[in-house]
Amino acid sequence: MTASAPPQSAPDTTLTWTDAARATAFARWLESVAPAHGLVVGSVRLASADASFRRYLRIDAQGPAATRIVMDAPPDKENSAPFVQIAQLLREAGVTAPQVLEWDRDNGFLLLDDLGTQTMLDVIDREHPDANRPRYEQAIDALIRWQLASRPGVLPPYDEALLQRELALFPQWYLGQHRGVAIEGKLAETLASTFALIVETNLASASVYVHRDFMPRNLMIRHEQMAVLDFQDAVYGPITYDIASLMRDAFLSWDESFVIDITVRYWEAARRAGLPVDADFGDFYRAVEWMGLQRHLKVAGIFARLTLRDGKPRYLADAPRFIDYIRATASRYRELKPLLRLVDEVEGTQAATAWAFGRV
Repeated sequence: MTASAPPQSAPDTTLTWTDAARATAFARWLESVAPAHGLVVGSVRLASADASFRRYLRIDAQGPAATRIVMDAPPDKENSAPFVQIAQLLREAGVTAPQVLEWDRDNGFLLLDDLGTQTMLDVIDREHPDANRPRYEQAIDALIRWQLASRPGVLPPYDEALLQRELALFPQWYLGQHRGVAIEGKLAETLASTFALIVETNLASASVYVHRDFMPRNLMIRHEQMAVLDFQDAVYGPITYDIASLMRDAFLSWDESFVIDITVRYWEAARRAGLPVDADFGDFYRAVEWMGLQRHLKVAGIFARLTLRDGKPRYLADAPRFIDYIRATASRYRELKPLLRLVDEVEGTQAATAWAFGRV
């Protein structure tokens, strides 16, 4: 089995504004910074948008830079300070990341250098997994550089409270809002006990800087160099998280043999670099699987929320991938069998027998 391709659609670069006052503020700011950076004001267009309230614009520039990127991040919805801080941390760690050239803190406009349009996801060969090893090794190198720069007290802790808040998105949004399941009785008890076990297991891993969405869609390829994007939610937490998100992707899936191959390569490189991974690969792989489970439960909830609350249905279309990840991990460990039965009954892949849960 090879990785599945994400849905394709023609990009729309039309730039529109729903807030006239913000449009005016943007035009004023752009005019003020354009001369210093050789920006062609009339060339601004939409580059991309993400799952948050941020969006990215591309603008032509005179000279060798050719283009720049503008981040549009409304300050009442997005705090740009972490982006600025973490971009600097990445660059100090020797990892290529956008350089912040201008920052209008009050209005949430940032001018960045342009790292191009080609992501690692774009160049993945889905038919031949082994052909992708060089790209994954580049990603591993960037990840290890980032982790080696880790210091406690710099980024927010990925602690029990945050892990539990993320896990709560699964019952609230995926089970409750999407599947219409009432979170009560035995079902609620099973989720609570399973989540406590997942959090305890994950917090047993050593802490490093965690990108928190380290996957091919957020890794840029430019002049054969790899750069990192979408890092503004970085935290200080389990060393297992980023390798779990790299190999258990939101938008493509690999056979376990390839997942293990790349995870071993990361583990060996991390050990050589002196990073605090388990001495035994079996123990490390188990920890990665449990960390991945936390992420998959969280993301299933987030994707349901993006669809049901934020009107972005394309995300929920990828939810079955995460349910498959959840089932695969839960089926492997005895302590997680109650979660597997619960998910199977909710998804209709197993006849309802034990739960008799209500629908809302």
